Amino acid sequence: MIDRFDGWIAGLGTAEGLRAVVGHWPRSPLGAFTDVMVERAGGHRLLLAPSAEVAAFVGGTYVFDEVRVGPVRARVDGARWRVDAGPLALAFTVGRRAPLGWLLRAVPRRLATHPRWIAAIDVVARAVLPGVRTRGSASGGRQEFYGALDLHSLTDAAVGWEGSDQGGLAPVTPPVRFGFGSTPRRPSLTRVVTLVRRA
Repeated sequence: MIDRFDGWIAGLGTAEGLRAVVGHWPRSPLGAFTDVMVERAGGHRLLLAPSAEVAAFVGGTYVFDEVRVGPVRARVDGARWRVDAGPLALAFTVGRRAPLGWLLRAVPRRLATHPRWIAAIDVVARAVLPGVRTRGSASGGRQEFYGALDLHSLTDAAVGWEGSDQGGLAPVTPPVRFGFGSTPRRPSLTRVVTLVRRA
């Protein structure tokens, strides 16, 4: 069985060491939702999920030290995004398409989201974007495939955690440790179709 999640993944770091990965999924087996994975400077990994159902699925696919269920709201206004999720208040601006984004757009969508294609380009992805994987094994015997369709850089961000400013936009370093791979080191927004094959 393959579950298909169609949407966007934003990954960014902050000067204070907090790293956040936002999944915004207008189309998924769980309905439309947004979730956030956070790794704090000390290494604590936290999932902020909008429902128990999302928490169970995402928590069963990735690895976290803590899972919190509560409202997760995303608002998109052109290039500006805002995400509010419990202790996290996040706003960022999407910049121009990255050179790799132009290459990704040139691949027909049907091919770009096929598991065989995604598996074939995994070696290339790792070479071009250290820490990034397009396929791998997840928790619970699941396999994941990331079919990237576009890529934009982020130009600025404002991040608050429990009311404390986390500083300016920074690379995603060290890589996040929720699953088999990280987001690109450079803060970015990826248009993606994620496939999760369950045993």
